[in-house]
Amino acid sequence: MRVTQGMLNNQLLRNVNTNLTRMQGNQEQLTTGRRINRPSDDPVGMAFSLRYRSEQSATDQYKSNLDSAISALDYTDSMMGQANTVIQRVRELAVSGANGTNPQQALDSIRSEVDQLYTQMVSIGNSQFNGKYIFNGQMTDKAPYTEATASTDKVDSGEHLLNIGVGVQIASNQTGHAVFGPADDPANPGTKDNIFRVMKDLSAALGAGDTNEVSVLIARLDKSNDQFLEARADVGAKMNRMELAQSRLEDVGVNLKTLQTKTEDADVSEVITNLKMDENVYQSSLSVGAKIISATLVDFIR
Repeated sequence: MRVTQGMLNNQLLRNVNTNLTRMQGNQEQLTTGRRINRPSDDPVGMAFSLRYRSEQSATDQYKSNLDSAISALDYTDSMMGQANTVIQRVRELAVSGANGTNPQQALDSIRSEVDQLYTQMVSIGNSQFNGKYIFNGQMTDKAPYTEATASTDKVDSGEHLLNIGVGVQIASNQTGHAVFGPADDPANPGTKDNIFRVMKDLSAALGAGDTNEVSVLIARLDKSNDQFLEARADVGAKMNRMELAQSRLEDVGVNLKTLQTKTEDADVSEVITNLKMDENVYQSSLSVGAKIISATLVDFIR
């Protein structure tokens, strides 16, 4: 087959375009810093990259859930700390009121402070975090307690379950029943004590000067306090578990980011080297082409 000038020219143009295409690819990688800029660059690598991105997004959401849950439980623990201070003070007053040598005037003074502490405990029971009542289960838009009916109000016992991993959930709240005790049953008074009922009965006994009943109420107060301490310990256990889960998610996020980087990111030093090589080849092809393609018709007859 006879090789014509046109064939030489076409082959030269194809080779020059091939060099330019390689240079463009290297320049794109150098500009974006990514080895994969479109699925056609590496279909298998793109599939892995999308999976890593999906897992990273889920991990970020789990971390966000944990941040919210830890903040809520930390606030709950602070409020329970205040409630514990109230309970300890009420017990001190009950012990003082159980002394049979106290005149009624002294008992009335003790009763007055117990009533103030009762109001404070109701206020703690109605604590809000981010505009939500923390002790009313899933009914966070309603106050769980009132001063008039705190001992009989049936607060919601629902849990705020948050996903902190694949198939892993944890409650981010503590219900009022667990903290302050279940509501008393009107048909069977005394069968279910909560701290509000105990404080109400203590106030009534002090007002009536019944020191024997005050002594009985100390035992009921201790029982309510034991339940309260169990609920607070549960809050601490949940926070410890969440912090461990948070640390694990941080490690998972770092690993996923590393895998994603290895799959997607370009090796800058290698790209620069390839780019310079392609530039040299391109310049050489232009130099050779200048000799193959004659500038004028006169060059053919020299």
